[in-house]
Amino acid sequence: MNLIYSIILIFFSLTSNSNCSKIIRNLDDYSLNFDNSKWNYDSTNGVYYQIGVYYCTKPVSTAHQSLGIFVPKEYMTCTEASGTYSCSINSSGIKGSYTALNAPLVMPINTPGYSAMKSLTSYSYNRVSSFIEKGIIYIYAGCRGRFEGGESYIAGSPWGITDLKAAIRFLRYNSGFIPGDINKIYTFGHSGGGAQSCLMGVTGNSELFSEYLEEIGAAMSDAKGNEIKDNIKGSQCWCPITNLDIADAAYEWNMGQYSSSDTRASGTFTKSLSNDLTAKYVEYVNKIKLKDPNGNELTLTGTNEGTYYDYLKSVIEGSLNNFLSDTSFPYKKQLETYNTASDYIDSLNLDVKWVTYDSSTNKATINSVGDFVTHFKPPSKSVGAFDDLNKSQYENKLFGIDGITYTKHFDRIMAELLNDKSSSYNSLTNWDPSYPNDYIKDLSVKDSLGKTIENRVNMYNPIYYLNSYYAGYQKSDVADYFRINSGITQGDTSNVVEMNLYLALLNYGKNVNFTTVWEQGHTEAEELEML
Repeated sequence: MNLIYSIILIFFSLTSNSNCSKIIRNLDDYSLNFDNSKWNYDSTNGVYYQIGVYYCTKPVSTAHQSLGIFVPKEYMTCTEASGTYSCSINSSGIKGSYTALNAPLVMPINTPGYSAMKSLTSYSYNRVSSFIEKGIIYIYAGCRGRFEGGESYIAGSPWGITDLKAAIRFLRYNSGFIPGDINKIYTFGHSGGGAQSCLMGVTGNSELFSEYLEEIGAAMSDAKGNEIKDNIKGSQCWCPITNLDIADAAYEWNMGQYSSSDTRASGTFTKSLSNDLTAKYVEYVNKIKLKDPNGNELTLTGTNEGTYYDYLKSVIEGSLNNFLSDTSFPYKKQLETYNTASDYIDSLNLDVKWVTYDSSTNKATINSVGDFVTHFKPPSKSVGAFDDLNKSQYENKLFGIDGITYTKHFDRIMAELLNDKSSSYNSLTNWDPSYPNDYIKDLSVKDSLGKTIENRVNMYNPIYYLNSYYAGYQKSDVADYFRINSGITQGDTSNVVEMNLYLALLNYGKNVNFTTVWEQGHTEAEELEML
């Protein structure tokens, strides 16, 4: 696993488009049967590949619902005919540490903000070289994403994950023609792509997606009637923007409660809403009953009291201490240079002392989570951070409804607070009496398959499948391995969303590597020793 995860770091630094050649896609062939006579060959670099392979029989967007397959030449035995190659798997082929039969398959999910990911239309060796050279098979599957307005096809949740699942099912349906171990598929992504990578890891074979898969003509069973599955082996997630059912409340508990500016200024209804969301998050923490790595239940006995708060504080301190251990001083940050760790700590304490440092042990502690947020991680989003009052966030576009509007409210907690506390909010500034109805009305709308926005939020919530508080618990096949990395300074989401995800996976019995990286933000956060 370490090799897989270290290799995929390279993907997002590869931007060159050299060695490109245009691929003409067959717009009429929507069969699930893989055409083994259409392989192309990069003889310079030793890669067999196909691009524009449709992975479902009823695609609604030919620009998104096809995949590319890239294979080291050592894994194939091929003959040329009319410019393309007919290939069979060379079972004795070896590349790097792998063979044609045990090589893993990696799949990038490059969907920031839950955006769509267009299918490839050309070949570039630079895109795949780091994987091919290690003997890893590279799969690039396009998928739909959030609404942007003007789409000619159905988009939004849950169609992105549905498309990616259909791609995996297509690979399994045709596994006799494609080298590698089809049971060792790994996904990776950043931000919204990190969220969808995580979803691919936790939603394996969930029945919630069956109707959607059937709608696009995905492979549901093989020729003998055996079920085709879409679970994967592992998932890499950088800064996943996820768990959207509680993300607004989590943001206010972790960061918003310590702020008194902009939408959190005294006298505004949004400050009162922030406080109410904070209280709702306390209730939520005590309902989901997460346990720390030692098996101790994490709870909150007050807004900032309890074992859950203490554990978050320890995560923050652990991130800082890892940074101090890994960093070679002098350390340069922008225009400043810190000659020693003490100098760096002094810079953190420039306004007020909130970090205590012991130079003899090279260890630091913080006074409180509130001090950390105030001095190092202030909120960068308004109330609500993901489902805002104007429906302008990417997540609002994720839950749009085709044919009605491409942006929708989706947070049931916010909807209930706005409705239940409208009389008290009404006496504060910036209140609009239309807010409650706007949220409640949106939550009642159904998509083309008759599912409510709340259904679609559940489908896109990893914790829904991992925690017994939710109805989806133990109703999917969860991947074995996860790696979650987060930049601690990012204002894009709260620390606790990723921490909860880590703990839920750990409590579920999965192998999880979780790192919150000091001095890093959104999105490619790695500790110094990993680079």
